[in-house]
Amino acid sequence: MQISKDDILAALQKLALPTGGNLISADMIRALTIEGGQVRFVIEAPSPEIARQMEPLRKAAERIVADLPGVTGVSAVLTAEAKAPALKIGGHAKPQEGVMKPAGVKTVLAIGSGKGGVGKSTVSSNLAVALARAGKKVGLLDADIHGPSQPRMFGLTARPASPDGKMIVPLQAHGVTVMSIGSMLAEEKAVIWRGPMLMGALQQMMMQVEWGELDVLIVDLPPGTGDVQMSLCQKSEVAGAIVVSTPQDVALIDARKALDAFATLKTPVLGLIENMAVFTCPHCGKDSHIFGHGGVADEAAKMGVPLLAQLPIDLDTRLGGDGGTPVALGDSPMAQAYAALADRLIKGGIV
Repeated sequence: MQISKDDILAALQKLALPTGGNLISADMIRALTIEGGQVRFVIEAPSPEIARQMEPLRKAAERIVADLPGVTGVSAVLTAEAKAPALKIGGHAKPQEGVMKPAGVKTVLAIGSGKGGVGKSTVSSNLAVALARAGKKVGLLDADIHGPSQPRMFGLTARPASPDGKMIVPLQAHGVTVMSIGSMLAEEKAVIWRGPMLMGALQQMMMQVEWGELDVLIVDLPPGTGDVQMSLCQKSEVAGAIVVSTPQDVALIDARKALDAFATLKTPVLGLIENMAVFTCPHCGKDSHIFGHGGVADEAAKMGVPLLAQLPIDLDTRLGGDGGTPVALGDSPMAQAYAALADRLIKGGIV
């Protein structure tokens, strides 16, 4: 009588585990083979500790399969699932030769702001998607370590893998390779680190991530002019920075500080983006300049840098960011605005 795999699995299903369930429901059977009447299989325990306690169960599995008609011999082997070495994020930066730039990355582009709440991360995520849709290989590094938002904006819920405890395999979404400290921690977990640990985390996310071949790595900086900005601009080859601001005077005061910081760090400012420039009422069609009008355009002209885009307040942009589907994925006027911004950077030779 010819024995089948179904017969063997049905027999093994009768062996209950002390923790509940059985070998089949717990998905512990691997490499099941049948050669004539010879049956071989592996029982994979979840840890070496548990495997050491399962020898009686291994012998019972051999006996129950050996009793099946047509079986002339049985070999069952116990093994344990190997745990990947733990990867620690943070800590002081380590000495390294050369600049902090991954080998496969052609261009590093920083996106910053003088203050929070101006939509810098929203611009970063949508620009990354727009560049990817234009055919570029794009990576996005969420360097806003105290307030990471890119996992939510890209709909990422998995944790990046690290098979060897040294290199990190980043996540992919919407054509973009994404790395964020937010994917390594629970969403509600606060990162309470001083400057040296921030610099160590930035170094790890730059140099210990398998970015692959990228046309551009967009770095979504934290707001302000602190340790992360200094480390990136002093230790990496940053092609340039884009500063995001709203038109209001309070935002522009801090945007000027960001512009001065990049100048001090000798990082070229590629241009300004005026975000939340206007709100168009969906009911009456009237435009309202909630945060003022033209402030960023005037500042760009005064500083002699390009005004790269003027982006309105848009409900779909907010919904897309909260829902993990950046608005740049669609074909709405906002998506077209980001596509135009991406096209401008490509035609300008920046990306």
